[in-house]
Amino acid sequence: MKEEDKANIIDLYYVDESGFTGVPEIPYAWQDKDEQLLLPSGKTPRINVLGFLNRQNDFFPCVFDCSVTSDIVVACFDAFSSYITKRTIVVIDNAPIHHSSIFKAQIEKWEERGLFLYFILKYSPELNLIEILWRHIKYFWLSASAYKGFEFLAHRGLV
Repeated sequence: MKEEDKANIIDLYYVDESGFTGVPEIPYAWQDKDEQLLLPSGKTPRINVLGFLNRQNDFFPCVFDCSVTSDIVVACFDAFSSYITKRTIVVIDNAPIHHSSIFKAQIEKWEERGLFLYFILKYSPELNLIEILWRHIKYFWLSASAYKGFEFLAHRGLV
């Protein structure tokens, strides 16, 4: 598929959902022996993003502040399938929401529009290119001011 994408025969996209909250995503931190680093933590509102990303870094996002449901995922795929201009393969993980009856009922319609799904092996996020994007946003690109509160996250951190 990568070679067909490179030869411009198909478009190859990777899709996944991710959520962003006011809780810092800090994997580790260095500190002096007697120094204690404290970061605010707790439950905050969440911004969810379902994104389609290709190897040329074209990004088609669906951003919402509600829970990720089958209806939301279907709406995002509907919008994306209206955007494509040629045969498009979407690499997708095996999240339960991607196997719901609501989602599966739409697959034939998307295929008629030229959008085809390629399910990767379970527990293989390394096969989904968009996982790298989520990691960079959370660990490197998200502004520190995003953690001051939800309004900062919504208006300064991601947007």
